Amino acid sequence: MVSKSRKGDSGKVKGETPAKVSADLPSGSDLPTHYDEPQGNGGETHQSTTDRNLTMTSQQGVPVSDGQNSLRAGKRGPTLLEDFQLREKIFHFDHERIPERVVHARGYGAHGFFELTDSLADYTRADVLTAVGRKTEVFVRFSTVAGRAGSRDLARDVRGFATKFYTREGNWDLVGNNIPVFFIQDAIKFPDLVHAVKEEPDRAFPQAQTAHDNFWDFVSLSPEAWHMIMWIMSDRTLPRSFRTMEGFGVHSFRLLDAEGKSTFVKFHWKPKQGLQSVLWNEAVKISGADPDFHRRDLWEAIESGDFPEWQLGVQLFDDEIASKLDFDHLDATKLIPEEVVPVRIVGRLVLDRNVDNFFAETEQVAFCTQNVPPGIDFSEDPLLAGRNFSYLDTQLKRLGGPNFTHIPINAPRCPVMNFQQDGHMAMTNPKGRVNYEPNSWGANAGPRENPELGHSSYAAPLDGRKERIRSETFADHYSQARMFYLSQTRIEQKHIGDALVFELSKVERVDIRARAVSHLANIDADLAATVADGLGMAVPQAAAAARPTLDLPPSAKLSILANGPDSFKGRKMGILLTDGSSAELFNALTKALKAEGAVWEVIAPKIGGVVLDDGTAVAARQKIDGGPSVLYDAVAILPSADGAALLARDAASKDFVSDAYGHCKYIGYSDAATTLFAESRVPPDLDAGFVALAKAKDAKAFVGQCAELRFWPREMEVDLDADSVR
Repeated sequence: MVSKSRKGDSGKVKGETPAKVSADLPSGSDLPTHYDEPQGNGGETHQSTTDRNLTMTSQQGVPVSDGQNSLRAGKRGPTLLEDFQLREKIFHFDHERIPERVVHARGYGAHGFFELTDSLADYTRADVLTAVGRKTEVFVRFSTVAGRAGSRDLARDVRGFATKFYTREGNWDLVGNNIPVFFIQDAIKFPDLVHAVKEEPDRAFPQAQTAHDNFWDFVSLSPEAWHMIMWIMSDRTLPRSFRTMEGFGVHSFRLLDAEGKSTFVKFHWKPKQGLQSVLWNEAVKISGADPDFHRRDLWEAIESGDFPEWQLGVQLFDDEIASKLDFDHLDATKLIPEEVVPVRIVGRLVLDRNVDNFFAETEQVAFCTQNVPPGIDFSEDPLLAGRNFSYLDTQLKRLGGPNFTHIPINAPRCPVMNFQQDGHMAMTNPKGRVNYEPNSWGANAGPRENPELGHSSYAAPLDGRKERIRSETFADHYSQARMFYLSQTRIEQKHIGDALVFELSKVERVDIRARAVSHLANIDADLAATVADGLGMAVPQAAAAARPTLDLPPSAKLSILANGPDSFKGRKMGILLTDGSSAELFNALTKALKAEGAVWEVIAPKIGGVVLDDGTAVAARQKIDGGPSVLYDAVAILPSADGAALLARDAASKDFVSDAYGHCKYIGYSDAATTLFAESRVPPDLDAGFVALAKAKDAKAFVGQCAELRFWPREMEVDLDADSVR
């Protein structure tokens, strides 16, 4: 809104003075130190150079006298076409948005470094993987796949985990996901997959979810997708944080040594914070309370100095090992169990700096799977081949031209020398006469190829007919899906069954539901029966299978609960206080949390905070109806007796307790809190997930118990579907 105009000292009509000047304006040392300033009338004192540094300008650098009012013919007259400042300002605003990504549109990024801890010099000549101790600048972008940029963080979805290494030999983009397999085996099916998973085109909903007819129709007709279906119906697609999820390069790549010898490699990111997810009901409520939950978590962790860290692991194998696998490693719907090929840890990734500008960095960053340095090459994975072909087209569409590498977030940190020139938004171009090669203008006439240092591809022998065909080695669609399911704990298996029932309950066509369950019959008979019962239907005949399902050994590495954290470090506790709460308990609890490396937030009836029983004022981070328990990994409920009676009348306070109970969280409580429990649908016989905090010494034990994150036995008592997995 434009403020009311007023007369300035000179009698000129002026708009509202800007209240704030951007801190990103260049400093005085970056600007000219001399201006030709004509003398004004009446010996006015003119603006100094320092004042000019704070003067608003147009994009062309022209000082702006009034940015609040258009140029008009008279105070109430029409706006004049000659107002170039209006034209420029509106023009730029109209073009603030670039086309969002078709997939991975909702993303969040951060800067950091990669440090090599174990050299792979025996396998590759890639500098980034051979020099132990070297730190390489990185930018990482996390994302959801299906939703638009304005969707919520905690949709049930695959998470992108893309890392740009700014190596001394050029950019390396490891463009992966938090799941090691994919829906399809051939890139030609990717448009159909994405069309099916996105909102249905006639109605433009549902947004950012797979619970609709089109998706399940597609996958029920695509047997190759069912290993991935097991993953996306698991808790892997509901991560607690970007910080608590794994990342995978998905495909097999090659490492090449100086002699051109090839070793296959699969890349893994393993979080030092341990794996952790949330429950579906919890995710739904978090999405309402804080749709930016993951973004906020990453930002706050980095700002507080609790830098997220992952280990880079590699699975190395040759053709001989590959030939002995029960599947084809070039099939992107398959993984190599760590028990078969162990993961070797070779480095660490640390994110230690948030972006300065979301659009300039996170939105404009351009990843391409084809970006690899010398010493890293591609396998013959057909999905990877399609990705290598596709990404450049994507960046051209989104970023407007072929010079997207001139944008700082995409620019290599090493010298760039070639004869490419011009094009949309070219920021750097070769100097001099010569813009082609070969040329005869001498040693200084531009860069030359370097067979010794340059990237070379593996000399793979090729033999075969040119035809559209799928290898028979890609035909086993259910064995690894079964392996994944059987590798989960019973509670995780329950969550998979719950998710399948929920998703298929949203499917309107009965035949699609039946077709989907027919695939489950090839994976696990009990799972198929559970889902069929949840849908109120008979178990259909198993879908035709190209290969029989094998009983592969389970892999403990595929379970989240088997690979969780060993402490409460980096987690967040919500502490519910009222006036008169015990200062002794509060101080002891916060001291124990600080010692553990955890964080906490105070929730109170009013955002102004509370006064404890010793007279200490404590500010609140959340008002009770704006800080539900779903935002926390554990809660402590420490009201005074009068405060508990007050909270027992409040719906939001009762929801705080009942949700923490229903989501199996550990709950610390003072004696007075039982008054609130009685009104919050908590059974009078408190289970072992409730920890009484009667004295200060109880706080440390409570925080230690919270390392388990959930009291899972409770779920079997509070869920209608629990009988299916007893």
